[in-house]
Amino acid sequence: MELWTPSPTMNGSKSRHPGEFESIARLLRPLTRGDPAALDLLDDAAVMPGRPGFDLVLSQDAMTAGVHFLPETPLDLVGRRLLRAALSDLAAKASKPFSYMLSLAWPDGSGWTAREALVKGLAQDGDIFGVSLIGGDTVSTSGPFMASVTVLGWSPAGAMVRRGGAKAGDLLVVSGTIGDGHLGLLAAKGEIAPDPHLLERFYLPQPRFDLAAAIQDYAHASADVSDGLLADAHNIAVASGLKVVIDLDRLPLSKSASVWLDAQVDGVAGLTGLASGGDDYEIVMAVAPEALGAFRVAAGAEVAVVGRFEAGEGAEVQFGGAPVRIGQLGWSHG
Repeated sequence: MELWTPSPTMNGSKSRHPGEFESIARLLRPLTRGDPAALDLLDDAAVMPGRPGFDLVLSQDAMTAGVHFLPETPLDLVGRRLLRAALSDLAAKASKPFSYMLSLAWPDGSGWTAREALVKGLAQDGDIFGVSLIGGDTVSTSGPFMASVTVLGWSPAGAMVRRGGAKAGDLLVVSGTIGDGHLGLLAAKGEIAPDPHLLERFYLPQPRFDLAAAIQDYAHASADVSDGLLADAHNIAVASGLKVVIDLDRLPLSKSASVWLDAQVDGVAGLTGLASGGDDYEIVMAVAPEALGAFRVAAGAEVAVVGRFEAGEGAEVQFGGAPVRIGQLGWSHG
């Protein structure tokens, strides 16, 4: 499977140091896919026409070696994971992506081998998701490699689904399965046995654009599950001025996650780890109870009710109807 094909990492690149303009012409210009907004990357800005009846939606993600990915990760996978993580934010907003901007901080001495590997991954997923590079910046750094992507998408005017729209009585609904990304990271670090499903969920998350119509029509609020289901559900509650109650015993799990959970001495602690670990890039939403059936039909995919919103504030985590003490809801960027 292509995911496991060896490819260059940041370590051991001996090729000569590329100049800025040569890098742009040789590596980055092809990523524009001929988009006229990019101006062939010959200018300091990009320009694009507006679309009547639509709002421009932007979101940004950044990743640093040793913090957001292991330094030995092949750079084509780093490029793909970075772009997919950023696109996941647009998927949660039911926005259609069309382009992105890219900023790269290369460690001193990084040569063509490393740069070509990163671009290979970006090019592959640029084609898959139909997005074009339209600009950005490259710099050198004495620190670790860092990359930042700003993605752009269109949403019908005034209709972008926000975090802050949940209503008291809404159900907390999540797509797919939860905990696979967290376990994939543990597998990548060698802390649990390697599992192809879990590793792919970590390295190549799938932005849920397939849910766009259902989110647009039926979700009062939504966010992608990047920092952990508990944290991202709590973020919706805070933005909406509500309390969220999350039922751990209703957490949707993959077969791989279920096998891992069965081996844990403390099942509740295991579920808490899966729900707070992050990196799933599923979508968590607030949906009215009376709309749940229509939402499921429109989604055309597995979705699970894992809690509810009610008057109050904060997050309450339960198992079997009893409160569970939580140390940290999810990944902290602070």
